[in-house]
Amino acid sequence: MLKKLNFWHKLLTKFTIEMLLERPLPFIENYLECINQELMKKNPNYVLSKKQKLWLSFCLSGVLLTNSICWKRFERISLGKFRFSALSWMFRNSKISFDHLLKQSTCNILKHYGIKEGVLCIDDVDRARSKSTKKIYKVHKLKDKLTGGFLDGQCIVFLFLVTPVASFPVGFEFYHPDPLWKAWKKKDDRLKKKKIPKKKRPKEPQRNPAYPTKVQLALELLNIFHKKHPGIEIKAILADGLYGHAEFVDGSSLIFGGTQTITKMKYNQNVRFKSSLISVQKFFESYPLIPQKVSVRGKEDIEIFISSARLYVPSHNAKRFVIAIQYPDEKKPRYLLASDLSWRTLDIVQAYFFRWLIEVFFEDWKGHEGWGKLTKHTGKDGSRSSLILSLLLDHALFFHHHQKARLENKLPAWSVGSLSQRIHTEALVQFVQDFCKDEISEQKLDELKERIDNIIPFNPSTKHMSSRIFPQMMPAPSLEHFRKKVA
Repeated sequence: MLKKLNFWHKLLTKFTIEMLLERPLPFIENYLECINQELMKKNPNYVLSKKQKLWLSFCLSGVLLTNSICWKRFERISLGKFRFSALSWMFRNSKISFDHLLKQSTCNILKHYGIKEGVLCIDDVDRARSKSTKKIYKVHKLKDKLTGGFLDGQCIVFLFLVTPVASFPVGFEFYHPDPLWKAWKKKDDRLKKKKIPKKKRPKEPQRNPAYPTKVQLALELLNIFHKKHPGIEIKAILADGLYGHAEFVDGSSLIFGGTQTITKMKYNQNVRFKSSLISVQKFFESYPLIPQKVSVRGKEDIEIFISSARLYVPSHNAKRFVIAIQYPDEKKPRYLLASDLSWRTLDIVQAYFFRWLIEVFFEDWKGHEGWGKLTKHTGKDGSRSSLILSLLLDHALFFHHHQKARLENKLPAWSVGSLSQRIHTEALVQFVQDFCKDEISEQKLDELKERIDNIIPFNPSTKHMSSRIFPQMMPAPSLEHFRKKVA
């Protein structure tokens, strides 16, 4: 018995990070079975086979337990039961329609929790990649916000749905800038600094349709969501200052029949006041901000300083609801722009606070849902399919029995981090239970040890000099006269 306890102690110590798993997690199997039943009703062409369901459920379990999408890691946690070559082959060659899975998964959440309304948030996020990569989809130079330098990576535009019950991603697209337009912009900015007039600078080239802008990608995502989920009432569309163009504000509002669109506004953007053009910052200097009690995402009220006006914005060629907001600990206000003039100021401010939830999703997604860490799948299909696999895991967590009970009883949902830790423990218990179903014998333990030795080999270290020649380090006798005499 002592020998068996020592074996389990060593095994648990070795796998504190990567849990052991010989079969998929039950809640993920149930989640995929529900999706498959709905696919069968709507379109039998996209129904998952038994092998595809097994592969998907094990891979989603693997993403959760290893926080990566790496076939080698998945093989290790299964101790060789699922070979990395077979997992990789299924990913590249199986005819799984990942886009339809993401759509049906979204429908599944909306249907199960009876969601009829919500707010859509648009934002983009960068994921750093290797400087030498050439085959990963749409990798390009990105500005590093931490260092101010540049790095290679992928940029993804996300569509995120916030509802009274739950908040989750519902769409995405990869962004890549137009190389010709980018080169022109770089040259144009350089000439501007030299104060060369516009007529002497190169003309702006026509944009290549193969490289849509972030605004165009965002509008396409909104259009797709509206067509696929016409029964969901969208109360507002929220976006950062990057999307504060007339093209996005008018286009997004039009897609949903005049829905309120709220974005950030630049401090130096011009507005018309008394037949003259002044910056929005200068305008609100003449109208002091007033302290107001505002509810932040349905929680406690906080006091912030607000001022607003309905002003004509020349760059939009339309009148907009412009709002200045300043928090007590901030020195300068920030500015919002809204398309629907019939809303109250406080309603616009409270609606815009929901945009912060997509930032929380980015933190959860980067920290616990695998994509971007050891995710090196090449080509368009490799990047899209692996990303959808990560988003399906985010959706699947809504159907874990602990999370499901909280949401159905209108209680605060558990965080992704704490839920992941709990599932890690449950997976370990599941492995031990499966292992102990049959009577434990010395032969069975020896077989398990052999599988560990085969699947997790030792690698030689380059840090140590053992088994290598240690160089001679001493003064040469023939150069003794160069030595300094010590007093």
